[in-house]
Amino acid sequence: MIIVSACLLGLNTKYDGKAHTHAMLQKYSTKGKFIPVCPEQLGGLPTPRVPVEIIGGTGQGVLSGDCVAQGEQGEVVTSEFILGAKEVLKIVELVPVTAAILKERSPSCGVNCIYDGSFSHRIISGQGVTAALLKEHNIPIYSEEELTEERLVELLERV
Repeated sequence: MIIVSACLLGLNTKYDGKAHTHAMLQKYSTKGKFIPVCPEQLGGLPTPRVPVEIIGGTGQGVLSGDCVAQGEQGEVVTSEFILGAKEVLKIVELVPVTAAILKERSPSCGVNCIYDGSFSHRIISGQGVTAALLKEHNIPIYSEEELTEERLVELLERV
């Protein structure tokens, strides 16, 4: 099975209650090999919810306690982000997961980059909290932005 950010499959799980529907992922979702997840919902946050960014670092820093996940108005939601990442990891432990396809720039799911914590749309290199935890556990992670159809078919063949 492949973990996929639920918003990419058309589920309205994004912070603003909308989706980031990815046509190619939606097309292949009928194969029954995707597990849609929203770590922020699994961590107990509502939808819609305030925009959140990682302040002072990346997902690895949140996991190690060196920085926080914080809402635009200052509300700290670090524990919810960590819980959501751990819940996704439980899914990985329950079913044979061969990879994860995650939403780039998300404070949970960002694979290569996230927003810098200033809420000014500046991007930095680094991973979101869930992406970092999956990588720590040797689950291959891919951004929807770097995914080609050829790569997706190859990933699906491994399931």
